[in-house]
Amino acid sequence: MAHLLSASCPSVISLSSSKNSVKPFGLGQIFFNAQLLSRSSLKGLLFQDKKPRRSCVFRATAVPITQQAPPETSTDNSSPKPKRVMVIGGDGYCGWATALHLSKKNYQVCIVDNLVRRLFDHQLGLESLTPIASIHDRISRWKALTGKSIELYVGDICDFEFLAESFKSFEPDSVVHFGEQRSAPYSMIDRSRAVFTQHNNVIGTLNVLFAIKEFGEECHLVKLGTMGEYGTPNIDIEEGYITITHNGRTDTLPYPKQASSFYHLSKVHDSHNIAFTCKAWGIRATDLNQGVVYGVKTDETEMHEELRNRLDYDAVFGTALNRFCVQAAVGHPLTVYGKGGQTRGYLDIRDTVQCVEIAIANPAKAGEFRVFNQFTEQFSVNELASLVTKAGSKLGLDVKKMTVPNPRVEAEEHYYNAKHTKLMELGLEPHYLSESLLDSLLNFAVQFKDRVDTKQIMPSVSWKKIGVKTKSMTA
Repeated sequence: MAHLLSASCPSVISLSSSKNSVKPFGLGQIFFNAQLLSRSSLKGLLFQDKKPRRSCVFRATAVPITQQAPPETSTDNSSPKPKRVMVIGGDGYCGWATALHLSKKNYQVCIVDNLVRRLFDHQLGLESLTPIASIHDRISRWKALTGKSIELYVGDICDFEFLAESFKSFEPDSVVHFGEQRSAPYSMIDRSRAVFTQHNNVIGTLNVLFAIKEFGEECHLVKLGTMGEYGTPNIDIEEGYITITHNGRTDTLPYPKQASSFYHLSKVHDSHNIAFTCKAWGIRATDLNQGVVYGVKTDETEMHEELRNRLDYDAVFGTALNRFCVQAAVGHPLTVYGKGGQTRGYLDIRDTVQCVEIAIANPAKAGEFRVFNQFTEQFSVNELASLVTKAGSKLGLDVKKMTVPNPRVEAEEHYYNAKHTKLMELGLEPHYLSESLLDSLLNFAVQFKDRVDTKQIMPSVSWKKIGVKTKSMTA
């Protein structure tokens, strides 16, 4: 039986393994450490400027919620034991698709998530283009369709006690870390969200590193980084490291970082912390510096509507190509920021899950900090707009574009040539952006266009006008 204690009671939430006794959690239920709220001004966000009556600590116990039946085990002693993969942030856009993909590939998977991404939508008045089921219904549906169990640990990795118990309970061979606030605009709304982003991302990753050191020293960390760490230098971007000759001496050094938001800065701090602990503690880690992801469908999420992934189209969480396709579907001009020459690496979400699988199957050595640039193609914003315009016209959509004053501080025309060979060498078979893929994405957007709130399309977060006071704003 699930025992949920009220906020005025002593500070534990105990979650059992019986599905019938556990109801899907609403957006208002907050599963992270209230001590964090008292230490940062995120408290103002969560309580909408109303002070809570008293402070206490909420924790989810490290008992997997969804263990309706024991994990499947083979009676054949010759069969290899399934590798155990912990997916932190497994309820999110990339994390959910990855968890399903790995489970289908016969990894034993658990998801660790505090469900705060759903709360962000609630705070800002946003909603996924696609209706998404609760994490409990998602996992139950996957079990019903495939017979495969995904364990669920609800809690905050910034609470080390919770994370440690999760590690000791699940004993992962690999940890895939998606559990970070992943939006640059969100980190630039105000001071509170900037502080939350840095605290959540940097402290959460530090806790994961300490958990590996203490409870799973052979565990391989697969960490989602970002190509945004590099910025847009006027030289080629290498994969993590660059060999430099200076004053007659040569060395191979970490590639210089030029982060462009408080979110990207948190990723830089993560990379430095991971590199240091690999050197000091012998941790094995792979940093996947991912480009901009597009698409919504994977083989697994297409199996049932309750497995459907989220698709963000708003100006805070939506990525460029996804936003453009939704804008085209509802007849809104494509929002090109500034001159539109901003060039980045892009990849299909099907390649995200493939890259993670490749990294797990080919782990780093003890003490090794590997960096893979995870993208398949490069496009400028103008090139994406042209591709969507062309694809939309074939579907009978009247697609136009508009120039929007750039809310970001970034070069709008620049050199960009990033290397991305390591994952290819390990077997990545990329899904390149094709007319058929664009048709599919546009048709998907048209299917759900009645759910689009056009007030969320235009940018409302300015890098230069970031505020001190907490905004209870609509994006």
